[in-house]
Amino acid sequence: MNPPVSIKKVVLAYSGGLDTSVMLTWLKETYGCEVVCYTADVGQEEELDGLEAKALASGATAAVIEDITEEFARDFVFPAVQANAVYEGTYLMGTSLARPLIGRRLAEVASEHGADAVVHGATGKGNDQIRFELASYSVNPHIRVIAPWRYWEFTGRSDLIAYCREKNIPVTSTLEKPYSIDRNLMHVSFEGGVLEDPWSEPPPETYLLTRPVEKTPDDPETVLIDFEEGIPVAVNGEKLGPAALVRKLNAIGGRHGVGRVDLVENRYVGIKSRGVYETPGVTLLHAAHRAVESLTMDREVMLMRDGLIPRYAAMIYRGYWYSPECELMRKIVRETQTSVTGTARLRLFKGNVVTTGRKSPNSLYSFSFATFEKDTVYDQKDAEGFIRINALRLRLRALKEGGLD
Repeated sequence: MNPPVSIKKVVLAYSGGLDTSVMLTWLKETYGCEVVCYTADVGQEEELDGLEAKALASGATAAVIEDITEEFARDFVFPAVQANAVYEGTYLMGTSLARPLIGRRLAEVASEHGADAVVHGATGKGNDQIRFELASYSVNPHIRVIAPWRYWEFTGRSDLIAYCREKNIPVTSTLEKPYSIDRNLMHVSFEGGVLEDPWSEPPPETYLLTRPVEKTPDDPETVLIDFEEGIPVAVNGEKLGPAALVRKLNAIGGRHGVGRVDLVENRYVGIKSRGVYETPGVTLLHAAHRAVESLTMDREVMLMRDGLIPRYAAMIYRGYWYSPECELMRKIVRETQTSVTGTARLRLFKGNVVTTGRKSPNSLYSFSFATFEKDTVYDQKDAEGFIRINALRLRLRALKEGGLD
């Protein structure tokens, strides 16, 4: 269904890429409305260069570029690391974690500018439309949403490129390299175009943050990461703020080719999608966090938390960051992390991350109990009764099936 036509002002989630560059001109032509371009700086780096000037030159009423990288790292990336949240066992969710924050701010900026609606560039096939809109509605349940991909006349990115040529809109996408790139502090993702064939190997220019393995150093590098209650606070002994810490680990991990993932994932709408991702710094954080947890978390608490990870990751992936169930899950995770303080030591080499040590003032590890040498605290004969009691139900089942009870 088409959006309301009585639109005087909108706030467009503007990246300056192909889709939103077209939308800026298309919105003005279609609705005759003012367009405020909002760009959330979540770590796109050089992609933001000249963006304000481009938006204004293209007819925007105003261009707002807001640095929210610190909030993104502190309130979204780090809580996901605390939970070891990974979607379908592989995807660290760099895009999934950024979208709720952007969607929330989009609605807030719309209120600040007295806009009638918010506009995003997500397609009707993907996850981002859901993430943006659920977040916007959580701030303003009455906000209008315009999603041009659902009803405009263009059928694909080739049409958009042709439109840009017709309207003299400057873009970097071409028919030869039309894949979509999303970059933030946490990762870079590549989708579409030449990557839509899951058998095709990503071209070398696909990657931005990580070196190919053949160009990584020939000597391994050791990295120390400190955690306080499950939150990373220092790298190699240097205390760093959230955004600076992720940037530092991106540089270290990327140098060694760490964090490349090529996967086919299940979108929320039911379509399988092939994505190529680079997440060097947060890959190191996940490995280090698990290492410190192995020393400090109770076995049954860890088992219970780990059982919730697939569900929690799915909540995040599907855009439910601001839902009651997701908020409850974050509270549960924080409670499990009160003892997760310590240091992990990692060795990086040729794309691999290997844990080589971990220590914590809250360690539950006891050398006296764990040693294979002679000890005075554990009577090995106790194991016999422990095993027989735990085997009782298995023995009874075998007796019943054998007709011997």
